[in-house]
Amino acid sequence: MPSHIMLSYQWDDQALVKKIYDRLKDDGLPVWLDIEGGVTGNINDSMAAGVEEAVVICPFMSPAYQTSRSCKKELNYADSREVSIVPVMLTNNWEASEWLGLITAGLLWVDFRNAEKDEEHFEMCLSSLEEEIMFNVGHLLAVEEPQGEVVDQPEPSKPRLKKKPGRGFRHALSKLYIHDSGEIIEPTVSSRITVELSEKASEHCYWLEIKGNGCKYYRNVVTNRYLGFDPSRNQAHSEVSPSEREEWLMLVDQTDQSYQRAVIVKNKQSGMFLAVQNGHFTGLTFYNEDCKWFLE
Repeated sequence: MPSHIMLSYQWDDQALVKKIYDRLKDDGLPVWLDIEGGVTGNINDSMAAGVEEAVVICPFMSPAYQTSRSCKKELNYADSREVSIVPVMLTNNWEASEWLGLITAGLLWVDFRNAEKDEEHFEMCLSSLEEEIMFNVGHLLAVEEPQGEVVDQPEPSKPRLKKKPGRGFRHALSKLYIHDSGEIIEPTVSSRITVELSEKASEHCYWLEIKGNGCKYYRNVVTNRYLGFDPSRNQAHSEVSPSEREEWLMLVDQTDQSYQRAVIVKNKQSGMFLAVQNGHFTGLTFYNEDCKWFLE
């Protein structure tokens, strides 16, 4: 039965990937890496076994990765087996294309650009990677207690990684969370409810991510209602059943340099970016800092 995280990389990035492997292992995650016992005997058989026993594969994307025949075989095989993919971006001012762009299209990649140059940034990137892995496949992984150094006066132990109920969206500037109370505020407008912004995170601030046809739906984990946007009212809402107004695109905010999993949330039907201005939701036809959200 699939049980591990597979790290797929091009050899130029081996030192960084090995560092990530060590930290993931220290934090209790089951990880597979070719140079850490993953390859024994025939290399093709070992790589195939690595994919077949993986619940998720993390491709470390770069121009060299894209041109590597071995990397292409690994990721194509994983994709054919419908293994979950959590891409990692290593290169500035570049985006995947050709076969790699096709496989990773629509997936949220984790930003490790320049992470090896600053230890604080590396730690934030690592945390983002762990969060994304746990969000996608945390329920399938046997996570152990983090390994800590034995010292005379140890610091408080790091808690075991856990899968969160869903995605939380915190606005970058206002620090407000997308919150669905489930209380009917507009009873005359079918079953639609106005979605609110909250200063504090709660269960009502988590949303399940459901794949649609070229889009994603976000269903609140408490109310089971779908996040939507009405451009005629310039208002976010929740609805019992999803329609075109509840279809979303979520992209990495490539302008962000905070390493905090910054994203842009765009309503597919209206083409408007979900933003917050003066403490209220609004839709914008262009990107600015009001459109930036951090995943929690």
